Amino acid sequence: ASPALQPVITPELVQGRVHLKCSYSPAPTEPPVQFRVLWSRLSSPGKREQIHQETTLQAFSYVEMDGANLRLGDTVFCTVTAFRRGSPEQQSLPEDSKGFYAGIKFLPESLEIAEDGKEHVVTVLSTVPIACPGQDFCKITLQLSTEDLGKSSQVPGPPDIVLSACQVDLLPGPCSGGSCAAARVTVTAVTDFAQDGNRVSRLSARPAAPGDVLWRAYTPRDVKVTVRDLPTGNCYSFTDPHIITFDGWRYESHKIGTFLLSSSESRAFEVHVRQWDCGGHRSATACNCGVAAR
Repeated sequence: ASPALQPVITPELVQGRVHLKCSYSPAPTEPPVQFRVLWSRLSSPGKREQIHQETTLQAFSYVEMDGANLRLGDTVFCTVTAFRRGSPEQQSLPEDSKGFYAGIKFLPESLEIAEDGKEHVVTVLSTVPIACPGQDFCKITLQLSTEDLGKSSQVPGPPDIVLSACQVDLLPGPCSGGSCAAARVTVTAVTDFAQDGNRVSRLSARPAAPGDVLWRAYTPRDVKVTVRDLPTGNCYSFTDPHIITFDGWRYESHKIGTFLLSSSESRAFEVHVRQWDCGGHRSATACNCGVAAR
């Protein structure tokens, strides 16, 4: 039995244009061998569509991402068969590469976060080189947006997540570890003080004003962000001020003046109340008459 060919797809720039290269390792001791390389892409789940085939003596094969036969967003395979020249009936079993996804990826691909103010880093990366033929300064700008998908029973409301940036730039660089260009953005859940259950939002990226035909018709996959609802504390001051604290303690306050009702130690948040005399001559009673919040 002949050793495995182990075809692998890697992205490469050839004369400023994006190509995919299928490399395989032929057996070193064989007499002259030819290779049949079949390129295909996933047209629908579980179905492949052939896009190119060639027979070569080389231990590699190239195909261009031209935006027509091969587009961004495609998952691409190469299938390699080896056979001796002159006797194509004596051939190896066809071997498949792993599927190569050409386009923009988000890492992680989905996110579950809580309404706790924490920032979560999302990496936006391109699995193919950034190329801008004929341009001096080269970059791909991705416009980022969020959308609240709500719960199935509700009408979507304002976004439940906020981003640290509205756009990111992908700049050309060497490809390594499955990434040819990457940028980072942080995602934070909106603390809305509403008992609105777990909600789902969508983080989307769209290439902004792309000059290159490859990027023009491309819409990257969205990231699903589930926001876990956290219970909200409440405190009260009402009528002739009865005060109930966040942890349920009850107080009376009959003083006249302006007081600090609540203050956060971790963020710029304060509530002041103003209490005026409202008891007349018979009793000393103060009532809430004003509030200021930051």
